[in-house]
Amino acid sequence: MHSFETLRAAELYCPECRTLRPVQERLLLILPDGEISIYRCSVCGKELGTRQQKNAKRGVVDLTSG
Repeated sequence: MHSFETLRAAELYCPECRTLRPVQERLLLILPDGEISIYRCSVCGKELGTRQQKNAKRGVVDLTSG
């Protein structure tokens, strides 16, 4: 199960284009317990899905130290 935690999509089916298309991943939201990213079709821009990464280290800033 742990081997798929960092899986990222390269292509997804786009219902607008009616075929597989390359996707762009964009950071949507930084939460205390991780990050949420969205996947968009690189051709038409339609949102195709989301990915939530738990306990993401990227983008986390500790404002309590120092």
